[in-house]
Amino acid sequence: MTALTLSTSAAPGLRADAIVIGVAKGAGGPSVAPGAEAVDKAYDGRLAGVLETLGASGAEGEVTKLPAPAGFKTPVVVAVGLGAEPEKDAGFDAEALRRAAGAAARALAGAKKAAFALPLAEAADAGVVAEGVLLGAYSFDAYKESAKDGKDAKGARAKGNGKAPLAEAALLGGKPRDKAYKAAVERAAAVAEELNRARDLVNTPPNDLNPEAFAAVAQTAAKEHGIKVQVLDEKALTKGGYGGILGVGAGSASGPRLVKLSYTSPKAKKSLAFVGKGITYDSGGISLKPAGHNETMKCDMAGAAAVFAAVVAAARLGLEVNVTGWLALAENMPSGSATRPGDVLRMYSGKTVEVLNTDAEGRLVLADALWAASQDKPDAIIDVATLTGAMMLALGSRTYGVMANDDAFRTAVYEAAEEVGEPAWPMPLPEHLRKGMDSPTADIANMGERMGGGLVAGLFLREFVGEGITWAHLDIAGPAFNEGGPFGYTPKGGTGTAVRTLVRVAELAAAGELG
Repeated sequence: MTALTLSTSAAPGLRADAIVIGVAKGAGGPSVAPGAEAVDKAYDGRLAGVLETLGASGAEGEVTKLPAPAGFKTPVVVAVGLGAEPEKDAGFDAEALRRAAGAAARALAGAKKAAFALPLAEAADAGVVAEGVLLGAYSFDAYKESAKDGKDAKGARAKGNGKAPLAEAALLGGKPRDKAYKAAVERAAAVAEELNRARDLVNTPPNDLNPEAFAAVAQTAAKEHGIKVQVLDEKALTKGGYGGILGVGAGSASGPRLVKLSYTSPKAKKSLAFVGKGITYDSGGISLKPAGHNETMKCDMAGAAAVFAAVVAAARLGLEVNVTGWLALAENMPSGSATRPGDVLRMYSGKTVEVLNTDAEGRLVLADALWAASQDKPDAIIDVATLTGAMMLALGSRTYGVMANDDAFRTAVYEAAEEVGEPAWPMPLPEHLRKGMDSPTADIANMGERMGGGLVAGLFLREFVGEGITWAHLDIAGPAFNEGGPFGYTPKGGTGTAVRTLVRVAELAAAGELG
């Protein structure tokens, strides 16, 4: 991962491959953002005009490179757009800084060191920029021939033909001896590293990441960070009566797993449970997905990846809250042993479910995990899942839906998501949609009305939350996997969506400020 340092060095004398500055979009053209005063001075105060001549406007995510001024020990200046210029005496929006830092870090792939002279008005800004750099520099090339280490013509170590991520970022204007600045950067590093681990898991091909392999990754991380871990295999799941997880995994040669990760703090006054959907590959089962809809279904375990990353991050940060993560892992495949449409499964809760569509499998594994999580009686449960295409139709590819059995908690989770820069939107759970899941054969069916399908899924999950327990459901089907080009600090492929929301919720719970 990119190394981070806080630096008080003057921009002209700093040795680096590039210096990054911010440019805002003003009414009269681009303007140089605070933090880059020394660079602007070296251009005789004409840097904004030079950038405008080069076509820069200050629009968000815009990256413009130009030669560094005379006297600088860095050869290149990288100007990155921050979007609209803030009102007088107002600072730049945290997400604008985060995205700008990410765009610059990605543009500097292959560089050994870059200095970031972006606005750092306070310690929180240093954390935001650090997070953007670490997330923007991410790359996943484990399976590329060009990523294999080799030696160049001069005998030096080289990373194949590809460009390695930015190796080091120095945050100019930071205060290395200030505890608040140091804490902000250390928090950013812990969260970003775990978020990038979630991205790696989502991007790993399903032939290498089946339920057993995912569970092994969780066990290794748990041992490293002092987290208690329990893994239920097929035998234990059968003995325990986890009919939902077993039913979904019945068609695969790779058996399902339920992983419980427990981080505890001796000072904790609150307890949270995070539950993640972990379908390591989703073919749709007997209700097979049509061609063109299954090529990216390795990402159907993004919810479990987010939960895993959040629990580890909470442990690394030493948060004063107990956090339990439940990873409901299965591979949904068609075979002679697969669950059929029309089958009835007896869930861990004892309820029976008529399976009308085997491609509505995520709610089945989550139902068992939610009931298991409920037995510990946490103060709140949040589940995370790439659950429905309907949510993508409703909110697009960059925003996830938040549903809950408590309006205040739904608002708290939504506000936490907005605070950390993860676009989300509160969604209802209309009671009239529940009737559509009535079954003449079982207690409930796994399908209901087609319209409002994302809300129907939320209503189904609510049935398996213990009585009196506050619960929220995050449907991250849209933003979990980016099939388009990279933007801001978001790469193509796995995004790590919901990790930062879960960590922030845990921080709020630790501080006694959660809803």
